[in-house]
Amino acid sequence: MALLHQFKIEKGTVMYRSKFLQSDTYKANSVHDRIVVSEFGTLALPDPCKNIFERFMSKFELPGKFAAMTDNTNVNYVQYKGDYYLSTETNFMNKVDIETLEKKEKVDWSKFIAVNGATAHPHYDPDGTAYNMGNSFGSHGMTRNYIIFIEQPVKMNLWKIITSKIRGKAFSDGISWEPQYNTRFHVVDKHTGQLLPGMYYSKPFVTFHQINAFEDQGCVVIDLCCQDDGRNLEVYQLQNLRKAGKGLDQAYNSVARSFPRRFVLPLHVSLNAPEGENLSPLSYSSASAVKQADGKIWCSYENLHPKDLEEEGGVEFPQINYGQFSGKKYCFFYGCGFRHLVGDSLIKVDVVNKTLTVWREDSFYPSEPIFVPVPGTNEEDGGVILSVVITPNQNERNFLLVLDAKNFEELGRAEVPVQMPYGFHGTFVTI
Repeated sequence: MALLHQFKIEKGTVMYRSKFLQSDTYKANSVHDRIVVSEFGTLALPDPCKNIFERFMSKFELPGKFAAMTDNTNVNYVQYKGDYYLSTETNFMNKVDIETLEKKEKVDWSKFIAVNGATAHPHYDPDGTAYNMGNSFGSHGMTRNYIIFIEQPVKMNLWKIITSKIRGKAFSDGISWEPQYNTRFHVVDKHTGQLLPGMYYSKPFVTFHQINAFEDQGCVVIDLCCQDDGRNLEVYQLQNLRKAGKGLDQAYNSVARSFPRRFVLPLHVSLNAPEGENLSPLSYSSASAVKQADGKIWCSYENLHPKDLEEEGGVEFPQINYGQFSGKKYCFFYGCGFRHLVGDSLIKVDVVNKTLTVWREDSFYPSEPIFVPVPGTNEEDGGVILSVVITPNQNERNFLLVLDAKNFEELGRAEVPVQMPYGFHGTFVTI
């Protein structure tokens, strides 16, 4: 269930508050003292008060009989028209009071937009205009003039999803990795909504989070955290997360590492462009875009990291100085290193010089880094990094960590004498 956290920093003091989101799903599960609304990887439990025949017949009820879809919006905070919402990939969002964490309203996307759900990772223009897309994609890239979404070889088997309850499986059982297919990039004109004719392909990979994208010399440059194996969702099951020792090591070793990669997509490709020639004009990038005999553009990536990142277990949950550098050429991003099934370090990556700066403490696990700029500065890394750091060690405390974004030196920490789970995404709000 979605558990909201808040660290309020004011006049040198830090106050911590947490609250379970009072969603309809949370209330129903609480009343019945069991999971009665299925989640992505969790199947609703049968009613123990029913007899064997009734429990068998309940498997044939449509998924929407009890609740159309979970409103346990536990992925991200998003902002629309100045209001804050909790979002996931279903058709529901929950509007919250960002100060008190109280739920204010449940919103159904499908009532006002022709989608059955949307991603939990919208993009924003400087004027506050938000851009999002249907939940067939985890996230998308955006430049000043274009939206880029990536068609990955991950298949949703609708029959398996529809019959999941009958088969006693969660929704996630209907998703499969299909590496016999290549990955395709789609580029859409942000102002007209028209899909560009270019057909951009690369070898199969999976990406959950985009780092940044920008335009340069007639190309879209898009940077992603990429994995070469799309079966990672199978690993992040409770039975694996509860393992210890060798069992946990085996689960971790089966996970594909995520590494930052750059792709270059030339926007205006002439019909007379020669086959087999690299169409990228960017001298600073080794990424290539080669025209094939069938007119498709085959894209090969550039690694944006030094070999040291392999020792850190790759990087995920990328964040940039979004307010000043989203959709623009940039130098730095921040993320979590994964030497374990959950992030165990914070990493600053210089994508120009391909260097790393790392913060780590043994047996502590930091959340996604949040970049907060220093007011009035134009320096890309002029600011601080905030991260919620947890530990299973009962003799230690969880804390909010503050790092100097330039050198990753610790500026302070606010310890919290309560237990808290590992989280995904967060936001910084000036109140």
